Amino acid sequence: MTHASEDSGKRKIAFLGTGLMGAPMVRRLLGAGFSVTVWNRDRTKAGALSGDGAVIASTPSQAAATANIVICMLTNAQAVGQVLFDMGAVDVMRPGAVIIDMSSIAPSFAREHAEKLAERGIGHIDAPVSGGVVGASAGTLAIMAGGDASVIAELTDIFAPMGRVTHVGPAGAGQLAKLANQQIVAVTIGAVAEAMMLIEAGGGSPAAFRDAVRGGFTDSRILDIHGKRMIDRQFAPGGSSANQLKDLDAVMATAKALSLTLPLTEAVHAEFTEFVAKGNGEMDHSALLLHLEDRNASQGGKK
Repeated sequence: MTHASEDSGKRKIAFLGTGLMGAPMVRRLLGAGFSVTVWNRDRTKAGALSGDGAVIASTPSQAAATANIVICMLTNAQAVGQVLFDMGAVDVMRPGAVIIDMSSIAPSFAREHAEKLAERGIGHIDAPVSGGVVGASAGTLAIMAGGDASVIAELTDIFAPMGRVTHVGPAGAGQLAKLANQQIVAVTIGAVAEAMMLIEAGGGSPAAFRDAVRGGFTDSRILDIHGKRMIDRQFAPGGSSANQLKDLDAVMATAKALSLTLPLTEAVHAEFTEFVAKGNGEMDHSALLLHLEDRNASQGGKK
């Protein structure tokens, strides 16, 4: 593969998927001096990046045609497969190029994509992220990378503007790490929401409670960021409930394949399933608080 010998100045990046997360990640890459061509299904979202220096492509294959690095930040495995294989992005890529899939998909799909691309001489790294829109904008994402360690090392300069990359294992391991991350996020959001309800129902101040426990064992970014969202009741999506549910669906499928029982994850999965089914998929995942409040109100509890 030729990617190892190409310096940063010669790297040409195609970035497929410029939504809530993708757009700020593209801006970070442009700010680091990379040449980036972007494509998004909704062209207006891609077009908004032209002022930052991005080249706008009308199709995935047009974006990938001159790229030696293709980064995907798409909704799910179906979208990744469609964009790469059905819409022709892979067909125009040269052997030695690398696809970095930063979408969150099931590990089995990541392994399948890696195998199909290897047959074409194209590298594949599954590198999902954690940190939300705030982390994407600040370049502080936690990047969990699965695949060939030497290839990941050669791509350090591309990962660096977006965040901190850690090689966590072979193909699919990055996605497995992301699923574990999303387990912790979902269960912790549920725990923080229930604690806020307990404090308020008992006559305490959720805001004061949050301040009181910060610095102790319960402190976390979930308590900090999502706890504040709950207190302020501001639920515009950083990470949508629909995407949280998608990840939890993948966790449950993976657990079943591994013959694991995950009772806490099962419980929060059921709550997110019901919340999204009621039409709340585009609300931030911290809005699970509203679902739990409604459940208590319907049972005669104090909202």
